[in-house]
Amino acid sequence: MLLAALLLVLSGAVQASEPFRFGTAVRPDGQTLYVDGTGILLNGEYVLPVMGEIHFSRVPESEWRREVLKMQAGGIDIVACYIFWNHHEAVEGQIDWSGNRNIRKFLEICRDCGQKVVLRVGPFCHGEVYLGGIPEWIVDKAAADPAQYALRTPAPGFVAAVSRFYDAIGEQARGLLWKDGGPVIGVQVDNESSGPWPYFAALKQAIIDAGMDVPFYTRTGWPQMEGPAVFGEILPLYGDYADGFWDRELTDMPGDYRAAFRFKDSRLSAVIATEVFGTDQSTEMSREDLSYPYLTCELGGGMMTSYHRRIHIFDRDALALAICKVGSGSNLPGYYMYHGGTNPSCEDHSMAEFQASKYTFWNDLPYMTYDFQAPLGEMGQPNQSYHYLRLLHQMLRDWGGELAPMQPEFGQGPLRTATRRSGDKGFVFVNNYERMASLGAQPWNFFGQELTVPEGASFCFPFGLDFKKLHIDWATAQPFCKLRKALYFVAVDGIEPVLKIGGREYRPRLDKPFRVKGVKIVVMSPERALQAYKVSERKVRFCDGLLYRDGRRWVTERWVAEGAVDAESVRPAGPAREIALGSAGVAEQPVPADFDAAAVWTLSVPTVDKPEDWFLEIDYDGDVARVYADGRLVEDNFWNGRRMLVRVSDLAGRSAELRILPLRKDAPIYLQQAQRATLEAASGDTLLALRGIRLIHRVTKR
Repeated sequence: MLLAALLLVLSGAVQASEPFRFGTAVRPDGQTLYVDGTGILLNGEYVLPVMGEIHFSRVPESEWRREVLKMQAGGIDIVACYIFWNHHEAVEGQIDWSGNRNIRKFLEICRDCGQKVVLRVGPFCHGEVYLGGIPEWIVDKAAADPAQYALRTPAPGFVAAVSRFYDAIGEQARGLLWKDGGPVIGVQVDNESSGPWPYFAALKQAIIDAGMDVPFYTRTGWPQMEGPAVFGEILPLYGDYADGFWDRELTDMPGDYRAAFRFKDSRLSAVIATEVFGTDQSTEMSREDLSYPYLTCELGGGMMTSYHRRIHIFDRDALALAICKVGSGSNLPGYYMYHGGTNPSCEDHSMAEFQASKYTFWNDLPYMTYDFQAPLGEMGQPNQSYHYLRLLHQMLRDWGGELAPMQPEFGQGPLRTATRRSGDKGFVFVNNYERMASLGAQPWNFFGQELTVPEGASFCFPFGLDFKKLHIDWATAQPFCKLRKALYFVAVDGIEPVLKIGGREYRPRLDKPFRVKGVKIVVMSPERALQAYKVSERKVRFCDGLLYRDGRRWVTERWVAEGAVDAESVRPAGPAREIALGSAGVAEQPVPADFDAAAVWTLSVPTVDKPEDWFLEIDYDGDVARVYADGRLVEDNFWNGRRMLVRVSDLAGRSAELRILPLRKDAPIYLQQAQRATLEAASGDTLLALRGIRLIHRVTKR
């Protein structure tokens, strides 16, 4: 196998990663994975993979395999995950890899499912975790002895403690790295750090010393480095978000969030982590940083709600971001988050970020839920964004190798467009969607076709592509997938699908195949496309739910409402609490004692087979809702207009109780327009209502 790899290198089929200085790129079976100034090369050919974040320690161990397979079915090629240090070493010297913390088992599942992995090993992760993932014992040491333990610096005691944790991670990952035939292809060094460079250099060396020899090492490209960095040692990866819970302002789309919905030649965002780095972050990039490929690790797949800022993400937000980033030249859309989760419980305090903590004290986050309104939510429930993104991801799987080396050209005029081309072939990306804004329908001339692009549309049209004996001059439909003898496209609502092939125009009927030179061509309606899955090089299958492959079997998953759940009111709410501003200057969330004045209902949880597949969906209006089982908090929710989901497996056989606090009309929090209207329409000075509870069944069939 090593001889085969050597022959590949000597033949020039593999493009070396010089001048980048990363780890072993050759697997025992001869497969190679390199990064160059353009993008990622697998076995010497460009690919345009998709990366999605999931936190294994926030997802039940029993669900890992299914959820990884669902991510794969959604078009995720690389799984990214933080390893939160304080989830594993809460007590110095006692590292816990059991249960939901079993990183080795998670990596083995990714290997078996064929998913590559990037580990984000900290020591600081943030991830809205208590103390940013740094254990409290080392936070205390840093306070007592900063010369030895200053956090996130080259201080010798701190680096030594981090190195010991890296050693433990390396032992868990032994035999599971790319060079071993395993899934781990990359490691991120710290997170959202400006350096200095000796700090990054010390951590990278500690990662290598721990045995984590991988094809590439990364860091977040924001904030920009303080002082010079050594080029070629660590890849900067970028990000952007549709909106942010962390902003201090209580207004719609503060700062420069709207820039995320435009094609642009800057990789940097001025809106990430503004509570830490401020709103004056530079978007000017150095020549050295522009010599790296344009890859992302935090493209907003959704957004959390903080107590003071109740973001409600819309279904098309993430797709528009992805279209804009890929159209602007990114060769790795990497979503944060792609799959939500639940924080581990702690008797002493929340395991989420909160203002009263010793570190990461910028925002108050829910104690338990980390749903993130992601394509796959906290319990693995699919949001509509999952399917919208899935169509784009399938196109990138089949045409990404052609797209990756194409450079962007930015359109002029009111319609937002970008073209990536190589000679006379390429792709035109269009985004006529902006969150919480009205752009209106826009005229567009596409290869002589006078089109009207509807408001809210985000898509990609091809031109100059070849397939078998066909030359596709252009198409006013988005490519979906290639089969051995077929092409599938997706129509855009409001735009007539026309395909010009070999100089002849075809105007197909939606969902009706036709043939040109022996090639079957199907232009799917938008509704039909959302049910389409490429299952092999010969076949597309249609499913009105999720469809994923588990071994040799295909599995369908549907989330079905199975009726109402009774809730008995046992106590009305007391007076609404006064909402103070916390240490970070934003509204402070309620503490456990405040729920003594909440409205209380007891829940009649039905007895069901396999309770892990059943959920309560709670539709309420108010401030904060919490669900308890035998007095223990199992789920919470900051109201933002979305329904709250609770695992029946957390409640089965226990006394279940729902508590909701009323929301004051004068609360110093941000609500979006629809939720603000609901609040203002409430009688009296507060809002509180339980609208109903439904029983939801996750139905899987093989």
